[in-house]
Amino acid sequence: MRDLPFWVALSKVSTLGARRILRLIAYFGTAEKAFLASMDDLLAAGLPVKAARALCDEREGLDPHRVAEEVHGSGFGVLTLACAGYPLLLAEIYDPPAVLYYRGDIDVLSTPCVAMVGSRKATEYGKNAALKLAGQLAAAGITVVSGMARGIDTWAHAGALGAGGPTIAVLGCGPDVCYPPENLKLREKIVSGGIILSEFPPGTQPKPGHFPLRNRIISGLSRATVVVEAAEKSGALITADCALEHGREVFAVPGNVNSPYSRGCHRLLKEGAAMAEKAADILAALGMSEQETAATKAVQLSDTQASVLETLQYEPAHFDEIADRCGLPAPQLAATLVELELAGLLRKLPGNFFLRV
Repeated sequence: MRDLPFWVALSKVSTLGARRILRLIAYFGTAEKAFLASMDDLLAAGLPVKAARALCDEREGLDPHRVAEEVHGSGFGVLTLACAGYPLLLAEIYDPPAVLYYRGDIDVLSTPCVAMVGSRKATEYGKNAALKLAGQLAAAGITVVSGMARGIDTWAHAGALGAGGPTIAVLGCGPDVCYPPENLKLREKIVSGGIILSEFPPGTQPKPGHFPLRNRIISGLSRATVVVEAAEKSGALITADCALEHGREVFAVPGNVNSPYSRGCHRLLKEGAAMAEKAADILAALGMSEQETAATKAVQLSDTQASVLETLQYEPAHFDEIADRCGLPAPQLAATLVELELAGLLRKLPGNFFLRV
């Protein structure tokens, strides 16, 4: 695509967001003509004086072909709104990103997607819900989309990958920047089993204003958005609002009525969002059915395993508390808990606590 280097160059101009880039290209006919336009022509195209002056100044230090070569040389691909591989659902939204930088399997963008978002300060209940729900969706052939943030996003990606499915991470920084830093290993797994996306050029550091922009892409890629856990003013609610603006389905996972991290979800439910307790709730609304897979079919348990699992609630319980409830010797209980963890029926938490999933 001859025009691609100029799309990339325009995306690097500090005062040009997606809307302005697309408006300029529509006016001038090509990205090249938009990039090279005179000050007077830029003003005639409707660009504000400050933005036009910035474009004229900054392009002096931008060689579009060299910039595009650097992006590709760093291992990143580029999609523009004019490319055949641009995600169709994303192209339908009011303000689609003009340029997407990516690393991973581009074919994942053409699969059916569901967004899963929530609080960065996730509770164990929220983490568990995200992990299980994402795994069920992945097992049913759905690609889980999230933002690779701390909390619910992290567990949603992990759940999808754990079930052997692809996942899409949409970043609020450049595609070469790992944010948060502790998710570096997760990021590598996502690239191997899915794709990372960003509308921000390589080298762009995360800023608060980037994340609302990122959220519209998360919902724009997806047929539905699921909010797993969210406080009253959580950024996850912005993604839900974006989904509604895009005419897409919104689901919320009900939570503990005493938890401040469930109030956002409960508000969504009061306002008409559909309830999501399991993947089948979401799949039914999308006209799909849940497939029986290793992640969804019933696990055959021994009497001892069933007895231990029965004593576990969906809140963390300490090893000693479980031992008191079921009356098993410590060595036998420890072995049984390991078996249940390997079967995916519980998670071991720090401090020798266990949580049923």
